[in-house]
Amino acid sequence: MRFLHTADWHIGKKLHGYDLLTEQRDAYRQIKAIAEAEKVDAIVIAGDLYDRALPSEDAVTALDDMLVDLNRQEHFPLLAISGNHDSGVRLGQGSDWFKSTAFYLNTRLEDAFTPVVMDGTQFFLLPYFEPFAARQYFEDDSLKTVEQAMQKVVAKMVAAFDPQMKHVLVAHFFAAGSTHTDSETQVQVGGLNAVPVDLLRDFDYVALGHLHRKEALQNEPTMKYSGSPLKFSTSESLDTKGVWIVDTATDPVTVTFKPLKPLHDLVVLRASFAELMDPDKAFPVTPDDFVTIELTDTAPIANVMQRLKTRFPKVIELHRINQIDVAPKTLDIDQVQQDPLTLLGDFFETVTQHPLTDQQETWAKQAYQRAQKEEG
Repeated sequence: MRFLHTADWHIGKKLHGYDLLTEQRDAYRQIKAIAEAEKVDAIVIAGDLYDRALPSEDAVTALDDMLVDLNRQEHFPLLAISGNHDSGVRLGQGSDWFKSTAFYLNTRLEDAFTPVVMDGTQFFLLPYFEPFAARQYFEDDSLKTVEQAMQKVVAKMVAAFDPQMKHVLVAHFFAAGSTHTDSETQVQVGGLNAVPVDLLRDFDYVALGHLHRKEALQNEPTMKYSGSPLKFSTSESLDTKGVWIVDTATDPVTVTFKPLKPLHDLVVLRASFAELMDPDKAFPVTPDDFVTIELTDTAPIANVMQRLKTRFPKVIELHRINQIDVAPKTLDIDQVQQDPLTLLGDFFETVTQHPLTDQQETWAKQAYQRAQKEEG
């Protein structure tokens, strides 16, 4: 069979306060178009459908629209699991009757051991879980880490393999050898969330979610993170987002990456403040793109973020790549002997690059007069 592998939709996520639902709906439309063009038999979503356990009403409406469209309108079978950002209980409401339209959604560990069978392929849908769930299910208090739990999980799945079929694991965890991006919550305590890839070799294909880069397991031809459909952090600015098309009819399975084009990109610009504000200098961004600025200046710049946003409205981060030079200029003896208010004004202008306002001068004089009275 032929299926599309995606994950980490994070519907409802905001990027430094900016709503991403417009971009997420556009990415969804591209995913749907790829599924139609590739004539896939099913769509796999490997966790983190929502960005939080209590999604907003708009996020719930958006995801419902997408799932209903794929499953009820376009009649694609869906195979999905909950991720660490989802609430398994909330997401799983109604999952029993979802199956009547070929929508298979697993949110509990105990459901992962009954495979979904399609076109000669067994799909094992393993939702995100923590060790305590495995301890309860296997009645084994020795299971302290996800790695220990996965040894029993995989063994039970392998015992259910039909040797005449292909076997696909859909899961949401951190596989050893991959690297985190800073947009992903770090859920690692005492080995939690680290699973050696050697434990997964029995499967013909492993469709993973959780890490947002498709390159996370680039040396594993049949174990893949789909990555997120959108760039969710500056560390992902150079990533190419997309989905995998998996064909289980070949041996080994054939895996092809299909890219997505961002509606509004996330771009990093490195330049001086003068260059960035120069109207005659062009940059590869649109007013709707999200921009991270890496500023090369060493001098302080007043109201720098507000001024940058007059040219790049969606600046999400500002980093200085060089140390700020705030060393005061050398003062001669006449300057040192100036009155304190004059010295304060000079110092303020050196640091902020603009003089005290009339109101600030008034406050400074009042404070100086109070200090003189207290000394007297």
